[in-house]
Amino acid sequence: MVQAIRISETGGPEVMVLEEVLLDAPGPGMVTVENRAIGLNYIDTYHRSGLYPLPLPAGIGLEGAGVVQAVGEGVALCVGDRVAYCSAGVGAYAQALNLPAVRLIKIPDGINFEQAAACLLKGQTTEYLLQRTYPLSSGETCLFHAAAGGVGLLFGQWANSIGATVIGTVGSKQKAELALAHGFAHVINYRTEDVVQRVLEITQGQKVPVVYDGVGLDTFDKSLDCLQPRGLMVSFGNASGAPAPLDLQMLANKGSLYITRPTMVTYTLSSQELQQSADDLFARVLSGDVRVAINQRYPLADAQQAHRDLESRKTTGSSILLSST
Repeated sequence: MVQAIRISETGGPEVMVLEEVLLDAPGPGMVTVENRAIGLNYIDTYHRSGLYPLPLPAGIGLEGAGVVQAVGEGVALCVGDRVAYCSAGVGAYAQALNLPAVRLIKIPDGINFEQAAACLLKGQTTEYLLQRTYPLSSGETCLFHAAAGGVGLLFGQWANSIGATVIGTVGSKQKAELALAHGFAHVINYRTEDVVQRVLEITQGQKVPVVYDGVGLDTFDKSLDCLQPRGLMVSFGNASGAPAPLDLQMLANKGSLYITRPTMVTYTLSSQELQQSADDLFARVLSGDVRVAINQRYPLADAQQAHRDLESRKTTGSSILLSST
């Protein structure tokens, strides 16, 4: 038996319950991973609330790092291997769980369990956003919302390391200071400043070729107004709620704009894509280009409070859950 957070209905943080569950031996192609650290991500709140429905009852959580405890038939991994995962299925909020071996990434030397659990999903999101959704180049300027969040702090550092200029938005002076310390060249406090006007000022009226928006409802229209003609709106999350249905004529009126709604699942469909994305991320961490800021740690039993803090925008950087078996 292991402890795991389960949900039998959708709703607020209170629907998450810590339970004792029976963990079977791993079947063919599967391994048992004993978690040492578990990643907390905004998508977890979508699963819990029902925005992204799961078959219920269900586990929750996508990201973790730990040690291979047992292996099924046909698995190349060995007991004792250090591994991380973020696209292997739900159920990471647990002391241990069974996962498909092909969706696990070996953790390289020099990176610990907490770093791996805190950065894999957010870091691979950063990788596909700036390397593949819109290949950001040296000398280009972009806008990134929620600059002090987990993805934001990684994105700012990575983009800065390749010579790009990143404008970020935040909701407080403290978050602005954090973003500036993590690669952002300019930070706009959306509570006290006009985002569109400040982007115009920073870019000398040119606006930006790409906006990365994981906030959704609160920022969507402003994001479109910050784009150059034929610019790309990358809408990769709905932290403030889903935007209203889009009138395509709006894209024409605002300058023949493009829009995409990417997900990490489709950017890591093959094992090769998954491995390459992780390799690129870990190389950045090991080189020092990207530092992983773990600013909140919670016991597994405090998952409800972790979600409350995340949804009320009290957190910065990455958050992890810790469990002992």
